[in-house]
Amino acid sequence: MYSNDFDNLEQVPFGGVEFADNPEPRCPCILLLDTSGSMQGAPIQELNNGLVTFKDELFADSLAAKRVEVSIITFGPVESVVEFQTAENFYPPVLQAGGDTPMGAAIEIALQSLEQRKNVYRSNGISYFRPWIFLITDGGPTDEWQRAAMLLREGEQQKSFAFFAVGVEGARMDILRQISVREPIKLQGLKFRELFQWLSSSMKSVSQSVPGTEVPLSPPSGWASV
Repeated sequence: MYSNDFDNLEQVPFGGVEFADNPEPRCPCILLLDTSGSMQGAPIQELNNGLVTFKDELFADSLAAKRVEVSIITFGPVESVVEFQTAENFYPPVLQAGGDTPMGAAIEIALQSLEQRKNVYRSNGISYFRPWIFLITDGGPTDEWQRAAMLLREGEQQKSFAFFAVGVEGARMDILRQISVREPIKLQGLKFRELFQWLSSSMKSVSQSVPGTEVPLSPPSGWASV
């Protein structure tokens, strides 16, 4: 659990206090981050820098800071590094690289975690925007991923969430295309900072809208490889 300076003991297992303090609708965003051995060195360092940018950009927007909730699940191995936290309470972890790439398991755990979080919103009378699941990888899954792909397709059809996949140099874009309903995006070099600026800008747009409405997003320019 990542602490914050004020009410570290009341960080949700049960949700009541945080929603009493902040009854704003929530915009959940799960970051599914590849921390396998191949990310060692510059890639993991730039990814960590990108997370700091993400925090800073969201925190600077008073509405997004209260509405956007960030969760981080890493794979290599699968670990829930940050439980759902509003952007104002989110502290970027320093990720280390190592291990293989159990992407299928990470996606399934993310979907379970999201369902549990939605239940917490419902039981506390909190409305929410369509959640985002944002996967970043520089490889291909080293585990069985077909079931995860099927669950993603079903969830997208039901508009339960929006799933995005970004491939760093070396990523198996062919497999990502089978996993993601949306065309996966290839990252240009190691432009994680620009990627997270785009993501935070998108999250701000969503958080300023009305839950249930479609939000036009700006194209991923400046960081996507064409």
